[in-house]
Amino acid sequence: MSLAPGIDPSLVTGAWREGDHPGDRQFAQVGDIALDSGKTLPDVRIAYETWGTFDGSNAVLVLHALTGDSHVAGTAGPGHPTAGWWDTLVGPGRAIDTDRLYVVAPNILGGCQGTTGPASLDRDGFHWGGSFPALTVRDQVRAEAALADRLGVERWHAVVGGSAGGMRALEWAVEHPAQVDRLFLLATSAAASAEQIALSRTQVAAIETDPAWYGGDYYDGPQGPLAGLDLARRIAHIAYRCEGELADRFGRAVQGDGTWAVDSYLQHHGAKLVRRFDANSYVILTSAMDTHDIGRDRGGVAAALARVTARTVVAGIDSDRLYPLHQQQELADLIPTAEDLRIVTSAHGHDGFLIESDQVGELARALLRAGRGS
Repeated sequence: MSLAPGIDPSLVTGAWREGDHPGDRQFAQVGDIALDSGKTLPDVRIAYETWGTFDGSNAVLVLHALTGDSHVAGTAGPGHPTAGWWDTLVGPGRAIDTDRLYVVAPNILGGCQGTTGPASLDRDGFHWGGSFPALTVRDQVRAEAALADRLGVERWHAVVGGSAGGMRALEWAVEHPAQVDRLFLLATSAAASAEQIALSRTQVAAIETDPAWYGGDYYDGPQGPLAGLDLARRIAHIAYRCEGELADRFGRAVQGDGTWAVDSYLQHHGAKLVRRFDANSYVILTSAMDTHDIGRDRGGVAAALARVTARTVVAGIDSDRLYPLHQQQELADLIPTAEDLRIVTSAHGHDGFLIESDQVGELARALLRAGRGS
């Protein structure tokens, strides 16, 4: 595979590693985590960031999507290659108001920005690499629950998440209903669909067929599976946006070098991810999303969603072709404490949950300020 422009051929991984600047990260050792596979992941560390002051009842858990991290708010700088991914929503006086709320944002289990994942070192001092165990969404929430225990958070004022973060937020409300007061679900579903799994498996195949994959054991090599990760991101990014936006922005335009404008756009986003992410984590996290089924071993989706007691807002993006509105409608219909489905208008497809900060912020602000039982 050839590398796209903008990718450093000497790069092995974009993961945060021991010795790198911690940035605003804090770290918690949460012990061993029992996994759905029957295995145990030992000595798990969670990287997280916080904003505001904890008063015992004002904690809000914000859960990132597939390639996000704990840096929800703040500037780019040492330790953080990009600015906060929800910086317009989280902060003093903003929709998720850190003047009155204590916001906690952990990096996901299996991720690559400080939490235990394939790029981390095992007990013997070697990179986990291809031996890192498969994870489920439930495993990831177990790690987040262990973090809550370490932080002394007995009950979340709210749990908020979009896309893959929404999967974990939903799992929190179903598995730990007594610990979640309010629930905000954005552009997510009760279970991964056949199409979502098909797209994710194609992305994983793009990484695993890269000659530099080496079964996931590439950290000590001259180069990581950068071309595969780049291609996986390009496939994903097509699904994250929508046909109308691509048509309006690029049409059939060709650049001066003969490259299709839309192809150059995808190359840019692929290269951008490669510089800050890890191919192994992409495989582990994408595969975990495939396991998402809130009704598994709980009597089905309806029975599982009936366990939710949190005041709930479910929102979908009208142009989302990856997580179409009918998936959010199912959640709104079956969660007994949910309000009517809220629809966010956007020209940006699935990524609208990150981009439409005014509309999303309005929904978040209303939910977080609402009184119990009102």
